[in-house]
Amino acid sequence: MRPTKTLGQNFVHDANTVRRIVKAADLAPEDVVCEVGPGLGSLTLGLLDGSAHVTAIEIDPRLAQRLPLTVASRASELSERLTVVTADALRVSVLPGPLPTALVANLPYNVAVPVVLHLLDVLPSLRHGLVMVQAEVADRLTAPPGNKVYGIPTVKAAWYARTRRAGSVPRSVFWPVPNVDSALVGFTRHDPPATTASRSEVFAVIDAAFAQRRKALRGALTGWAGSPMLAEETLRRAGIDPTVRGETLTVADFARIAEARYSPQV
Repeated sequence: MRPTKTLGQNFVHDANTVRRIVKAADLAPEDVVCEVGPGLGSLTLGLLDGSAHVTAIEIDPRLAQRLPLTVASRASELSERLTVVTADALRVSVLPGPLPTALVANLPYNVAVPVVLHLLDVLPSLRHGLVMVQAEVADRLTAPPGNKVYGIPTVKAAWYARTRRAGSVPRSVFWPVPNVDSALVGFTRHDPPATTASRSEVFAVIDAAFAQRRKALRGALTGWAGSPMLAEETLRRAGIDPTVRGETLTVADFARIAEARYSPQV
């Protein structure tokens, strides 16, 4: 079995790291775990032991076929708790078996943010989780407003959940050893901001604001609003200073901007 670079395969082989991830995930015995990219199954075995069920999404058919055999040989008493789905996690809309309540995964670095956002969107039963990602991605997902790495991933993740940094992971626990550092990000789902604007409308504002993040919002949102004047009018209706930058706003602020733009004016 050779790791595939195009799929971002770096497998965790250290037992202590697996135990640490499972503990940090804070799983309840009744949790149903969605695991993305189970790889060789080291983390899968730990998750099966600490939850009611694991639904593993694996894009590589070789690994997907092997995973049930690995569980059967290493922990046969847990085999019935495992469901393997051979699919691209970014194309999954529903999963077989019990509804997943937790996402725990070692995510490929190149698709980590899209996978997290997609699964939070299509699997509303997910209540909490823990993902291992590139350290820089972890910084972006958990940055507060005003931080230099606060941006699109941060704000869009905040639509769904409260995120937190949950520790660092050394390169030496992976095979092959990656060229970047890794970190753990935990999340707990919450309700999105109260707004009449849709998620797609709010996300459109976020995309526009950070496409030209060095500009004040009046300029950054010109294309989205239709003109600098309309952008300023919308911002003022939302109670936002047109001269500030997007990196200073919360997801609730972006929701107010979208609502001011799309809601009928009385």
